[in-house]
Amino acid sequence: MNVYHKELSRGRWFEFTFFEQMANIGSEVIRALSWKNRNENYSRRAVERALELLELTIEDEKNKSKPSRLRELTRLKEVLIDYFYFENQSGSSEEGWKRYFNSFTYASRRKT
Repeated sequence: MNVYHKELSRGRWFEFTFFEQMANIGSEVIRALSWKNRNENYSRRAVERALELLELTIEDEKNKSKPSRLRELTRLKEVLIDYFYFENQSGSSEEGWKRYFNSFTYASRRKT
């Protein structure tokens, strides 16, 4: 797999909040969905970028220290791979992915 986010993988990614990380992953997933039936290569690359960001998120200490969050992230990785590369045994849908990630986008934009 290619390294797409060299700058982020050097540490900048870990400065983002969990919600910002998930919103960025969601951007790539939604991009992959929009290309899915039009350009398989573009869709595949967007999925690879999403998985790379997800792996960085899993490695982030602030997420590792919370077992429920880490469990959600690893399950997300499993279900994303199932949806895009295998037979979608988990029954995910395009609309479901959009709903899931849009909530993180909304949360990342809220001022606390």
